[in-house]
Amino acid sequence: MEKRVMTDSKRRKGLMAASALLGGVLVLTACNDNGASAEGSKKSQAAEVDKAAAQDASEAQITIAPKNGATNASINNDAKVTVTKGTLSQVTMTTSAGATVKGTLAADGKSWKPDVQLERSTTYKINAAAKDSKGREAHENSSFTTVSPANSFIGNFTPEDGSTVGVGMPVSINFNKPITDKKAVQDAITVSSSSGQEVVGHWFNSQRLDLRPEQYWQGGSTVTLKLALDGVEGADGVFGVQQKTVTFKVGRNQVSTVDANTKMMTVTQDGKTIKTIPISSGSSANPTYNGQMVISEKFKETRMNGATVGFTDSDGKGEYDIKDVPHAMRLSTSGTFIHGNYWGARSIFGSANTSHGCVGLADVKGANDANQPAAWFYNNSLVGDVVIVKNSPDRTITPDNGLNGWNMSWAQWTAGSQA
Repeated sequence: MEKRVMTDSKRRKGLMAASALLGGVLVLTACNDNGASAEGSKKSQAAEVDKAAAQDASEAQITIAPKNGATNASINNDAKVTVTKGTLSQVTMTTSAGATVKGTLAADGKSWKPDVQLERSTTYKINAAAKDSKGREAHENSSFTTVSPANSFIGNFTPEDGSTVGVGMPVSINFNKPITDKKAVQDAITVSSSSGQEVVGHWFNSQRLDLRPEQYWQGGSTVTLKLALDGVEGADGVFGVQQKTVTFKVGRNQVSTVDANTKMMTVTQDGKTIKTIPISSGSSANPTYNGQMVISEKFKETRMNGATVGFTDSDGKGEYDIKDVPHAMRLSTSGTFIHGNYWGARSIFGSANTSHGCVGLADVKGANDANQPAAWFYNNSLVGDVVIVKNSPDRTITPDNGLNGWNMSWAQWTAGSQA
């Protein structure tokens, strides 16, 4: 009996322990199930939110150029906002200082561009909003910095847009920084003429490019210069910023020939002689250059000081200093002019060469008498007209001294092209 009781008691204790252990396991299992269920519920809820957000997201896709953080951006063409699967509803562009840049939205609402050329070395911010076909909005923003003056170059060119010039006027471009990739720069510059003449460029140095046809421009033609230099790398890390079209007209064909020996100038228009004028060119000590020279500037009156071109007295002052030289037209960078002369005796014109290298024509002080030979020539000349000097004891002018590339043969000229 005792054994049986003890056995039952142990059995009951054992069952109770097993029951407790089983209960513990059940409790633990129940806790684990509840945790997994909660975590799954959270994931499920997040997925539902994501799904709902995706279903509610705008289909409009905005693209802003330049890319966010870009540097050395173009000041001409880079800035633009476009959208697909929607239309732009708002675009704002500001400088880092807060100044607003005005722009224009395309009629179809698909693109936006600033109205003005951007400033160099400036950071700009663009904020854009667009709506898709269901009216749902999308937003995008970008910030970029334009190219700096230190990392950009420009070309100062002549002649000016809309001008009328003589048949000898080349297109002359002077760059403000040395160009090492001349081919890239020249390939971005085109000059064409309504006459159909072939135009070729010639590099005089790393900063000067002139372009002209083999013969003088045809009178009455129209010439177009296109500068597509924006973004062109002219030197390591130095980019062009110009995007410009220039058009000028060529006037009648006027060529004037100065004979230093006979001391006469013959003026022709379209091959016909229209006037012969007595002149006085450079003295034997300071003869006038020979060669084809192009009028590059005109001044009704100007000052001429010998000290500026190397003609000085022992005291260092100019051998001459005339503050009101009338009807002066520049023929060279070094100081050769064809101009009026009121201080010389009338008898020298046509009979003696007395100047420091210029070509003088009879004139009066004040430049107000239209009947004077110098006044007539001034009034009938254009920038770009050709003045040829011959029979002077001096050498031929160098092609880069002024706009005087006509003194090179066509073979020499084309050899200087990098196209």
